[in-house]
Amino acid sequence: MKIFRTPFLRMVPTILAAIAMCVADVMLVSGTATSGESELFFDAGNNRWVRRPAGELRKKAVSARADSSPIPREVVSIGEDLRPGTVLISTGERRLYHVLTDGRAMRYAIGVGREGFEWSGTERIRRKAEWPSWTPPVEMVKREAANGRSLPPRTEGGRDNPLGARAIYLGDTYYRIHGTNQPWTIGHAVSSGCIRMANEDVIHLYESVRIGDTVIVRQ
Repeated sequence: MKIFRTPFLRMVPTILAAIAMCVADVMLVSGTATSGESELFFDAGNNRWVRRPAGELRKKAVSARADSSPIPREVVSIGEDLRPGTVLISTGERRLYHVLTDGRAMRYAIGVGREGFEWSGTERIRRKAEWPSWTPPVEMVKREAANGRSLPPRTEGGRDNPLGARAIYLGDTYYRIHGTNQPWTIGHAVSSGCIRMANEDVIHLYESVRIGDTVIVRQ
């Protein structure tokens, strides 16, 4: 994208300000640093153009997108008589409900098992972990190897870990409710059976559930 020169800016400051306010408090206008050390941004809070160190706000924006769900969580009426604290997962709907009180639940968007990896049942939360390490199951290692992909034997916790910021382990299964380093997969059937959540959402759920809480998974 080119940085338009001053005559053009004088023609459309109001339009640009409105767009910037709708998109973010500070919007990246050009990814090209004119001096090699700074980039031009529109600061909607102060209604003016400013220069910032190259990549500074871009890194913040990428970090925010990496943790945020493309589908915001919300409190909804659940219409079922379930005990508060119960986690209800609808894989067909690709939503997770954490039951509150008075017939309400917090609803989150999730990623679910792709075709051939669907499952249903009732489990209890066995364990919780923050920034968990990931050791791929033997079956997954073999399956990926057959497709020409090599998985590391172990990945330590962190932003590059496919389990994301938190993991909630279900019974004696290999299945987990966990975060992800691929937030664009939320709302899709892409996993090997685990329930994916954006990092912000899984942290929110993690802080609300307890060991022993019931998790119901439905098609």
